Amino acid sequence: QAQLIESGGGLVQDGGSLRLSCADSGRTLSIYTMAWFRQAPGKEREFVAAINWSGDSTIYADSVKGRFTISRDKGRGTVYLQINSLKAEDTAVYYCVARPGGLRSDRASYTDWGQGTQVTVSS
Repeated sequence: QAQLIESGGGLVQDGGSLRLSCADSGRTLSIYTMAWFRQAPGKEREFVAAINWSGDSTIYADSVKGRFTISRDKGRGTVYLQINSLKAEDTAVYYCVARPGGLRSDRASYTDWGQGTQVTVSS
């Protein structure tokens, strides 16, 4: 089972940027679809973005299109989420997830979850 470790979260001002990283300390992620979900206070956990194993196909939630970019470095076994033009509504815990199959946006399809990293946007 993958052991996913997120990093890069923090406190940032409205309009700022962050890059989240996710590394696997256990089994290689090279053949897995990787994704990010997030959960804001008092809300359901929601899909953000996903990238396939080869890195040539991605999907995004409508709410983040044009501002968020998911990418992966297979050599480093790391997945990234570049977040630009941050808004207060982006405040959430961001989770890195993995699945041994194709691109999906539903939470139930992902078998491996990290502990999450907090992103807080101040206005």
